[in-house]
Order: sequence, then C-alpha cells, then structure tokens
Amino acid sequence: MEDDQQLVKNKPSYVTQCVTTLCCTMGAVLVGSNTSYSSPSTAMLGNTTAQDCSLPGGEALNDSQLSWYSSIVNVGAMLGVVLGGLCINWIGRRDSMVFCFVPNLLGWALIGFATNFAMLVAGRVVCGVAAGLATVAVPTYIGEFASPNIRGLLGSCFQLMVTIGVLYVYVFGAIQCWQWLTLTCLVPCAIFSFAMIFNKKSPTYLLANDNVDGARESLQHFRGKNFNVEPELMRLQESIIYAQANKASFKDLKKPHIKKPLIIAINLMMFQQISGINAILFNLTTIFESADVDMSSENSSILVAIVQVIGCVVAAGVMDKAGRRLMLIISSVVMAVSQATMGVYFYLLSQDKASNLGWMPITSLMIFIFSFSTGFGPIPWLMMGELFSADVRELASTIAALTCWFFAFLITLIFKPLQNAIHDYGVYWLFSGLCVISFFFSFFVVKETKGKTIQEITEMFGGTPETKKTDTVVRTDSDSLHM
Repeated sequence: MEDDQQLVKNKPSYVTQCVTTLCCTMGAVLVGSNTSYSSPSTAMLGNTTAQDCSLPGGEALNDSQLSWYSSIVNVGAMLGVVLGGLCINWIGRRDSMVFCFVPNLLGWALIGFATNFAMLVAGRVVCGVAAGLATVAVPTYIGEFASPNIRGLLGSCFQLMVTIGVLYVYVFGAIQCWQWLTLTCLVPCAIFSFAMIFNKKSPTYLLANDNVDGARESLQHFRGKNFNVEPELMRLQESIIYAQANKASFKDLKKPHIKKPLIIAINLMMFQQISGINAILFNLTTIFESADVDMSSENSSILVAIVQVIGCVVAAGVMDKAGRRLMLIISSVVMAVSQATMGVYFYLLSQDKASNLGWMPITSLMIFIFSFSTGFGPIPWLMMGELFSADVRELASTIAALTCWFFAFLITLIFKPLQNAIHDYGVYWLFSGLCVISFFFSFFVVKETKGKTIQEITEMFGGTPETKKTDTVVRTDSDSLHM
C-alpha cells in the first residue's frame, strides 16, 4: 500500500518518452515506405510507354510479374518477424532497430540498380525483412519503456507513422522515377537507425540479462530524474522472473486462457488483411488508372494517404475512450459499405453507365481507408500486446504477426488474378462480404480490453494473474494520470 501511495505522489516525466517514441517510430515510416513502394513503381514498371522509368532494356513487367513484385515483400516481412523475435533477445530491442539499416540498404540497392525482374524481387524480399524486423522491435521497445498510463497513446503512434510512410512514398512517387524513389525511401531508415544509437536500451531487456544497474539507469532516464523508479523496477523484476519460470511452449497454446485470446488475435490479423487493405494500397495508382476519376491517379493516391493519416490521429484520440470492440464493429460496417459502393461503381463502369460518377471511387476509398485506420488498422496490433500475459506474449505475438504478413502476401498476390477472374466489381464485393464476416466476429467473439490491466485480461479468459500486487499498482498508476 505504501508503494501505491508513493506512485501517486511521484508522476513520471513524459518528454523523454515522447522524444524516444518519435525516434523509434521512424521505423514505422520505414515499414510504410517499404511495403507501399510498389504502388507508384508498379504503374511505371508495367507501363510499356514509360521509357524513362522502365527497366533497363525497356521491357515492361506483365501482370503475373507485377503481382509477385507487389506481394513478395510480405514474404520477406514474415522472415523479418522471425529474425526480429531472435534479434530482440540476442542483441536487444534498440540494437535490433539499429541493425535494420543493413537489410534496408541492401534491399533498396538491389531495387535501385535492378536490371531484371529477379533483382527487383530479391530487393523487395530484403526490404520486407527490414520491415518485419521493425514491426517486432519497435512496438516491443515502446511497450517496455512507456508509462502504463500513456502506453496506449504512444503505442498507437506506430500505426500513425506507418501511414505517414505510405504518404511519403506516394508524394515522392508522383514526382520521381522508381530508381530515384529507392534513394528517397532509404532516408527514413537512415534517420531511424542513426537516432536509435543515442537512445537507451530497454529496461526489460537489461533486467532479463541481469543488468539491474543498467535497467535502473534506463528506467530513470525514461521516467525523469525526480521519479522514484524502485517500485516499478521491483514489479518489472517480478514479472521477468515469472515469465522466465513459466516460459510458454507450443503445447501451452492449447490451454483455454491462452487459446481464446490467441484465436482472437489471429483472426483480427486475418480480417485486417482480407478486408483488402494492402491489396488496395499496394496497387492504388493502378486502381485509379482503371477508374475514370476526375483527378490524376497520383493525386488521388496522395489524397487517400492523407485520409489514412487523419484516421490514425483520430483513432489515437478516441481509442481509450470508445473501446477497442466498439471501434472494430463500426470499422467493419463502414468498410463493408464502402467496398460494396466501390463494386457498384466498377460494375456501372463496365456497363458504360458511370460517366458522371468519377467522384464515387475516390470517395468510397477515402471512407474505406478512414474507417480502416480508426479500427482494423491499429487495434489488432494494440490488442496483440494486451491479450497475452508475459509468459506467452512473445510466442503468441509472433504467431499473430506471421498471420498478418501471410494474409497480406496472399491477398496481394491474388488481387490481380481475381480482377481478371471476377472483374473489379466482383473483387470489391468479395472484400465487402469478408468485412461483413469481420463484423460478426467483432460483435460476438472479441472481448473488450479497454481500461483493463494485463492481469484482469488474463483472468477474463480464465487464467491466473501473475501477482495481485502488480495489478494494484498498474491501476493506481493509471488513475493518477493528469495530462
């Protein structure tokens, strides 16, 4: 009880945490730029008339090659997730982020100097590795240095910065050839890795490696020099000891209190991707080229990316008030309606009845992107960190992240073949139907985690909390917030 009163009296400083978040979420800009690079470049590489921006030799990529070119980055990201899971424990969270520069430099060099399709694909895979590594290292790092009462806010910055990375690529992709765009895309990673050199290592990683003094120094750095870090350091030590003594294996995933949240996390990641988000973002320029819109495809893509950024800002502001489950439900409904509207437009276009409806595709996509960015974009990643106790979080989160990247690969790969098989309107109606299914899943299966501690969430699924002391202190910390 004395520790609880002490925490109420001592309020941490948030300045250092915010600055560090800005530095490490440059890695999210890397993720956004690496994955969405295919959108502007696909239009150039598949255009036989764009001689200045074609592959050396002037041969354009065919539809099959473009599908692999767009989607293969997700295979690299899956490899990066596995590599990231190993690196954050071997060399630490911070040093893993510094290391991101190596595969990123190699990947962009392969693409920028590509003379054939094989080099393009190899470069996309290696850039995907860097993106996957960042998606593991950055959220883990933020979750371990952020104060409990602003962890949700700082954690949501990752998805926000991903959207800024997408916007960054669309803006420069509208004015640069794909070769020069590779150099532009290398800039965020260079800033990211260089900035992380000057940041402290994670206190959790230092404690896990028996460096108590280093952990105390790191925690003091993040909480401010006048904050008493000893109670929090003690809780952190208890949590690590518990996690190390109860390390989960694949067999443990069958336990009901682990299996239930794992099913939710996996399905949220799956529904995030089968909504069609990456298939649309990776091919946004070509989508607008096929639609009879009233502005250029490049400007339309930039406008959609701006809406995506705005949606993430809104989500960060209301997520802890409205609740995760409610925002997922609303997001799925609006995405279903907007995708269905896209289908209607392309059906009318195929019947030559869309001459006065040039506003419809861009409006529908803007609504779709906004609803995705306020719900199914950030929330699956946020809940992935909330649903699991410390002993199983690493294994379960890796499985969920791999699920996300696998379905991103699958949906992006089959996007163009689907367009050829069932036409544009059929694809969007299919995505709309899948969004309807995600609505029912969110309504009947997803549990609300807003305002709950990790211990309460574990109990909600039938598990046993690690310690009652931890539960009490976290709640006191949350209740003492005065922004």
